[in-house]
Amino acid sequence: MTPLNPALAATFAPPVMEARRWLTGVDFPPDRPLINVSQAAPVDPPPEGLRRAIAEATLTRLEAHLYGPVLGNVDLREAVAAEFSAAYGGSVAAGQVAITQGCNQAFCAAMATLAGAGDQVILPTPWYFNHKMWLDMSGVQAVPLPCGDDMLPDPDHARALIGPRTRAIVLVTPNNPSGAEYPANLVGRFFDLAQEHGLALVVDETYRDFDSRDGAPHDLLTRQDWDATLIQLYSFSKAYRLTGHRVGAIVAGEARLAEVEKFLDTVAISPSQLGQVGAVWGMANLRQWLAGERAEILARRAATEAALGALPGWRLKSAGAYFAWVEHPFAESSADLARRMVRDIGVLALPGTMFTPNDDPAGARHLRLAFANVDADGIAALAERLAALRP
Repeated sequence: MTPLNPALAATFAPPVMEARRWLTGVDFPPDRPLINVSQAAPVDPPPEGLRRAIAEATLTRLEAHLYGPVLGNVDLREAVAAEFSAAYGGSVAAGQVAITQGCNQAFCAAMATLAGAGDQVILPTPWYFNHKMWLDMSGVQAVPLPCGDDMLPDPDHARALIGPRTRAIVLVTPNNPSGAEYPANLVGRFFDLAQEHGLALVVDETYRDFDSRDGAPHDLLTRQDWDATLIQLYSFSKAYRLTGHRVGAIVAGEARLAEVEKFLDTVAISPSQLGQVGAVWGMANLRQWLAGERAEILARRAATEAALGALPGWRLKSAGAYFAWVEHPFAESSADLARRMVRDIGVLALPGTMFTPNDDPAGARHLRLAFANVDADGIAALAERLAALRP
């Protein structure tokens, strides 16, 4: 075999794709269809109005089929700046916004400007596996910051982990995989810590549209010189069901975005033109629709909390946005349990081991259940199947 990049070769396989392979050869009878709580992505297309806007642009906007600006179209960058300024009570300029091919690319681009091989980045655990994968394949050490029993990270613990090669601290709120919503004062303490040590604070808010709290979830964009410390990430995929169009955003200082431009130009040249058309149209026209989507997700969260909170032997640790993080009652590792659940009860979920370091016993004790695509009846059926699971 020809040579392989050892860092890439040592990176674990994509977890969702691995879990899908567990379905091979398993039959699900009509009276007990598969309940899939493995992935947190919308399964329905965007609303018709948004689809029509994209279709019209396909026919009438010839430039939509050509390369665009590397950092994204001006109208979308302006719309994001206006939305974030209003939502957070701060001041964000269009020049402080970059559009990316999804939020995963936003994270990769941000990290490429911050850390190289041998550097360190602090990630709260359980972590979002794609964040860990990118750091691994880049030769950057992910330093685990275990969350407490309330699924919140501790800034004082993070302080003890900072070393000479530390470049950034990453927060995801509402969290993937736990669903936990980080309190504003906690996020603020992490900002202060990062600022004190000259680090970047990367805040991934992919699920901000489904936060249960009203108003701004933090005040970071009101802080003086916020753009010297904060890198904020966002995704249009969940809000407007644009997963297939890959549209995300970075909010950061202009000097950093000049470096981001180098990365993006070598990876995708420019983000999807049609996806950007859809995002602009959605921001202008779907505010009420999105409020309804948020209400439905919050209702499913409440149904999940009620159903799993009453499940004998199981412990619901946290729930929010698209996710529930649960502790199971069995002696076996969640890595084995998740595979067995497909065969025994027709449920596909991801084991906690996919979100934690190999030597972290918490991974073996937990499962992530992505409930956003399961209605109230399906959530009740999920609880019944989990209750029927035997050692």
